[in-house]
Amino acid sequence: MSVTVTTEGAIAVVTIDNPPVNAASHAVRQGLIDAFEQTQADGAIRAVVLICAGRTFVAGADVREFGKPPLEPHLPDVVVTLESATKPWIAAIHGTALGGGLEIAMGCHYRIADTSAKFGLPEVNLGLIPGAGGTVRLPRLVGPGIALDMIAKGKPITAAAAHAGGLLDDVVDADLRGAALKFATEKVDLPLPVPASAKPLPAFDQQSLSRDMAQIRSKSRGQNSPVAACEALTNVIKMTSADALAAERDLFLTLKQDPQSLALRHIFFAERAAGKIPAIADVAPPSLNSVGVIGGGTMGAGIAVACLLSGLSVTMIERDADALSAGEKRVIDILAGSLKRGLISKDKHAALLSAFVGATDYATLGDADLVIEAVFESMDIKRIVFEALDQATKPDAVLASNTSYLDIGEIAKSVRDPARVIGLHFFSPAHIMKLLELVIPDGASPHAIAMGAALGKRLRKITVPSGVCDGFIGNRIMSAYRRACDYMIEDGALPTEVDAAMRDFGFPIGIFEMQDLAGNDISWAMRKRQAATRDPAQRYVDIADKLCEMGRFGRKTGSGWYRYEDGKGHVDPEVTALILSESARKGITRRAFTTDEIMTTILDVMYTVGTQILDEGIAAQASDIDVVMVNGYGFPRWRGGPMFLKA
Repeated sequence: MSVTVTTEGAIAVVTIDNPPVNAASHAVRQGLIDAFEQTQADGAIRAVVLICAGRTFVAGADVREFGKPPLEPHLPDVVVTLESATKPWIAAIHGTALGGGLEIAMGCHYRIADTSAKFGLPEVNLGLIPGAGGTVRLPRLVGPGIALDMIAKGKPITAAAAHAGGLLDDVVDADLRGAALKFATEKVDLPLPVPASAKPLPAFDQQSLSRDMAQIRSKSRGQNSPVAACEALTNVIKMTSADALAAERDLFLTLKQDPQSLALRHIFFAERAAGKIPAIADVAPPSLNSVGVIGGGTMGAGIAVACLLSGLSVTMIERDADALSAGEKRVIDILAGSLKRGLISKDKHAALLSAFVGATDYATLGDADLVIEAVFESMDIKRIVFEALDQATKPDAVLASNTSYLDIGEIAKSVRDPARVIGLHFFSPAHIMKLLELVIPDGASPHAIAMGAALGKRLRKITVPSGVCDGFIGNRIMSAYRRACDYMIEDGALPTEVDAAMRDFGFPIGIFEMQDLAGNDISWAMRKRQAATRDPAQRYVDIADKLCEMGRFGRKTGSGWYRYEDGKGHVDPEVTALILSESARKGITRRAFTTDEIMTTILDVMYTVGTQILDEGIAAQASDIDVVMVNGYGFPRWRGGPMFLKA
């Protein structure tokens, strides 16, 4: 049974056991109603403790039920039923109380939690708002300000913050069950507290709240659920509790049928399916304790920090003492920034530094389980590095390249046992970006593949397997739509028009702004590498090359597609003149492009190349392509990805 009732003296213990995360499925909802009726009818029971088995409290609604006809009892009715109890209910919370789980807890009279528990209403991430009273009860417990962050931004809070804000009545260090029983015993003779839905709103700063709501609306970039969350909280302020609950339910049901919610649910499941690689289904996770990183540039330093933060020991290798010193400084600076922002404690900071060493001798990698190469994007240089690694590392160490475009199979030929070579394509900044492309060349051993998957899991990244081709999944698609954008600016559009169209669609940044941010010299180096094999019949736009020849590498040089002053990009007449002259030189009659035409062109290219990638077996499934584009390239999550959108 998903819900059971036991007794300890006059206290009933209602236990939810619905692994893996105790989702509020129909069986759980019905079980809670049955438990309510049983405990109400039993005169010997004077209080009820609600607790969960396993690793967490109820971590949300059962998303798998969203596409099915709803079954009674509905979650809002369960929460209202709990609020109506004539005996105190105490929610004892460990792990995470998320979404419907937190709404259930707020239906109880009291809430206590262990110190590691977290609380959130993250429905906005699925294109929804809370639908079981969360927008009405939470602001009455913690105030509208904290509630806005939790509901409209989906930000969870810690047990300490929940206790300080008024969501929790107590926080305990150990023996949550025992503490909950003791707490319940102390409450049996006291009058029941006012239900959360009937509490008055705490005092709050209306101007500050309005300002925060305006900011959320402006940053939503077309996503409906954050705006709906603001509307629901505004209703709480203006309406009675009953009316606000009814309005919340109407908003929830409307959003549930919104294509944006369908898209967000698609990505939710796609991300969880991406890391399931059939080739290693029966392979035990390999031992992973020590990692080597070759190269201390921006990417290498980011990879090193990501590994350190996950508890791995890291050895960084650079070509000489000066380069090593610069690489070490990058790592130290990133960790210092994390300490300053309170992301890590002083003790954690010290432990991370002690787990990090630098060297110029490959021999120091003799005990490494995995080595990740992150040097300049040159096949010749990478071959030299892998030949050295082949001599220095133990035979079962996995060797990985962070290349963005190069053929992993060719790199693997540099070692005696190519089966131990894979690609691990990180996205910059590597210690922040969630995506990791696991590039699997022909002949890669299950052990090597499993090591790559284990690293992704250890780093808490979304790991997407990819076959070998130029650019793998993401960069191959990006190169294609970037080329299409080049065609459009030569045919009549301007970079600022293309970038604006992409931002209006929901991208955080346009393609030309992105190139300036990343550094135009990076893609220039790739184009120069491809020049010898480029199809002369294929149209080639060399405006970006000419910008690089002028030293316009982007933000880092103060100019690229745009001119940068005070940290802001400005349209540069020099770039506009270059574009117009190139069009004229090729005899192109320029024409205007509408926003819709720009985005249709980009999306068509994404879908066409994505289909090619699927047909060639580079990606295992269409949803993997969506995961890559959403998490690595800024494709708006609420649109589901190019394959989902165009299907």
